[in-house]
Amino acid sequence: MKPYTDKAACCGCAACADACPTGAISMNPDKEGFLYPAIRADACIRCGRCETVCPLRHLAMASSEPAFFGAQAKEEALRRASSSGGMFPVLAEYVFRRQGVVFGAAFTDSLEVVHQEAWNQKALEGLKRTKYVQSRLDGVYRRIGHLLNEGHWVLFCGTPCQVHGLKRFLGKPHDRLILVDLICYGVPSPGLWRKYTTQLARRHGGPLTGFSFRDKRNRDNGQTRSFIAGGQDFAAPLGQDPYCGFFFANLSIRPSCHACPYAATVRESDFTLGDFWGLSKVRPQAEDGMGTSLVLLHSPKALDIWEEVKTSLRYFPCRREEALQPRLLGPTPASRFRGVFMALYRVLPLSALLFLFQTARSAARWLGRLKRGT
Repeated sequence: MKPYTDKAACCGCAACADACPTGAISMNPDKEGFLYPAIRADACIRCGRCETVCPLRHLAMASSEPAFFGAQAKEEALRRASSSGGMFPVLAEYVFRRQGVVFGAAFTDSLEVVHQEAWNQKALEGLKRTKYVQSRLDGVYRRIGHLLNEGHWVLFCGTPCQVHGLKRFLGKPHDRLILVDLICYGVPSPGLWRKYTTQLARRHGGPLTGFSFRDKRNRDNGQTRSFIAGGQDFAAPLGQDPYCGFFFANLSIRPSCHACPYAATVRESDFTLGDFWGLSKVRPQAEDGMGTSLVLLHSPKALDIWEEVKTSLRYFPCRREEALQPRLLGPTPASRFRGVFMALYRVLPLSALLFLFQTARSAARWLGRLKRGT
């Protein structure tokens, strides 16, 4: 049994699995490496709870436009350790001052991406920085519901569909819950990520003990990818990383992301965070290569929190047209080669897939130069 009509109608948020009263739903990988809910018929009592919490079945987002800001944390260490301008740890500190907890995506020791909780700045370190992998959320929604019922402040940061899934799971607003979603390009396959990290470890003669998709060592707004394997540090431009090449070529993204209803300026969250791309045209004096957060404030709660945390920021208001980015205007389109790529992913070793991809990319660049006459 499946609690979805087709794969484009399931975002993998796992709200249905957490909501099932009998534990009949588990999140299992498909042939592309994405997690989908599966129902054990013998345990299902047909209560309909899985349908009730499904975010893609209940799209009724707010109609008012948010307030737009650019922001940089005044504390340089926060910016350096964050993918963009450090707005996420500033919001986390707001929660920590209230003895609350922050949930976000982090790497496990085996570099699987899962949502974890942090009660202090030390634990928050693993939640910072971008992870271009879909995270697991096993039990997270239930845990958050329990903490809210105990009176704790909770900040949850995730993709827009994960945030909406949490709202549907909880079923009612909570004054002490802060919802933060991301300007999301789409989520790549966890299965592909697992194959890639395994290959890197094999190639470099040791396990991977760290990975950063958005390293700022070169003051290039996080356009460097780095990892540690076998005790050695490796860094290269983000565009040269083959896993990221698959991602940004729109070959390895979840099917539902190509029809994402959240790729807009109205959201189910309190805050939306992302990189302020195009900053040099809007506020060139703020461009220093260390990242700037684009911040959208959606709710009265967000406006109140902003008034308190803005003292920790260098910030400026901006107009909607200055802040708009492609993923605030519509979802990422699928590559016309996605089906071929995923078919090859299922049958080829990753080394062969990488070779074919790099050969095709080199050929495309050569043909492009030939057409331009250069």
